Amino acid sequence: MADFYQTGVITTLHRLGRRDVAELEVELARHAQRDPIALILPCLVQEMDGPALPGIVRELAAVPYLDRIVVALDRAGEAEFRRARAFFAALPQRTRILWVDGPRVSALLRRLEAERIGAGAPGKGRSVWIAFGYVLADGRCRRIALHDADILTYSREMLARLCYPVVSPSLSYEYAKGYYARVTDRMHGRATRLYITPLVRPLLRFVGYQPYLAFLDSFRYPLAGEFALDAELARVVRIPSDWGLEIGFLSEVYRNVALRRICEVDIADVYEHKHQVLDRAQPGAGLMKMAVDIAKSLFRSLAQEGVPLSEGFFRSLRVAYLRAAQDQVARYAHDAAINGLAFDRHVEGTAVEAFAQAIELAAREVLEDPLGTPLIPQWNRVIAAVPDVLAELYDAVEQDNA
Repeated sequence: MADFYQTGVITTLHRLGRRDVAELEVELARHAQRDPIALILPCLVQEMDGPALPGIVRELAAVPYLDRIVVALDRAGEAEFRRARAFFAALPQRTRILWVDGPRVSALLRRLEAERIGAGAPGKGRSVWIAFGYVLADGRCRRIALHDADILTYSREMLARLCYPVVSPSLSYEYAKGYYARVTDRMHGRATRLYITPLVRPLLRFVGYQPYLAFLDSFRYPLAGEFALDAELARVVRIPSDWGLEIGFLSEVYRNVALRRICEVDIADVYEHKHQVLDRAQPGAGLMKMAVDIAKSLFRSLAQEGVPLSEGFFRSLRVAYLRAAQDQVARYAHDAAINGLAFDRHVEGTAVEAFAQAIELAAREVLEDPLGTPLIPQWNRVIAAVPDVLAELYDAVEQDNA
């Protein structure tokens, strides 16, 4: 059973006892009559051959409260798109395959580029942004949930607990972030345990109390790919197109939503998905690229909050990070010992060294280019520049699925 402490500036909704998932779904279905819910599922082609997605589809088929499911299919040719339509055909909800690389959506993105509205590089961020646009164009759903397509331990309860805070009128949150313990016979979640937390906390010491950093430090799993939000929030957030999506999105939530309307919710006892490879020799791939992009997003958000950044600042930060991360490794070793978990101090220490290198690479890029790649613009700005853009996007997706 989880603890019940509230330790940050946002609300934590714990997992206390066992509420029957069918009972929870009945309540959600009742609320969804007033506030219909859309689920966005970012999906790569290869995930249709993976071990997770078939199970996710089986679970989603039994969910009674979803109005629409939008599968944002990336890196797919025409054959893969047709295969995806067949793959998801078993879902009883109104389901659309958003063919990100299809000719109709690609033509729309080129039109936006002609208007000097960049939709970012291909990736999860761009797929999520386009899916937001489609849900807004449809106009029916007032709440949006999103989760990844590689969750091996997926269950209907995860989605129900994720949606509940933004759908229940007695709670009325505008944004809910999922969290969970990444534990099997050992601890996972390296990027949160050994990177984000021991990076944010030294930053808090360096710059003094900084509300944005205190906000980030309030989340137990800031890199979780599961969240739910009010559809109106999807209109005003800007989105990173790279691996900094989760941290960048949290930064936008911080700027646009009152803290009392933001929560994190425990959605699972057990959570397992694919693990990224961490290789210091390949800073442009896997978890190393993710770590670099996350740090760049964090540093640039700090600059926007008025924190001065310099070479000396980053040198000191790297040293402080290493000390804090090494202390964390010792703490987790003790935690693993009392719980009888496997724990390899060498592997953990190697991960810390790789993350320290990622901080150095990110700092170098930020100093050379403080602005970096612009965030994908908010949909309200896009609509102001191209008034018929949502109608065109809606038609493109509907024609692809006809």
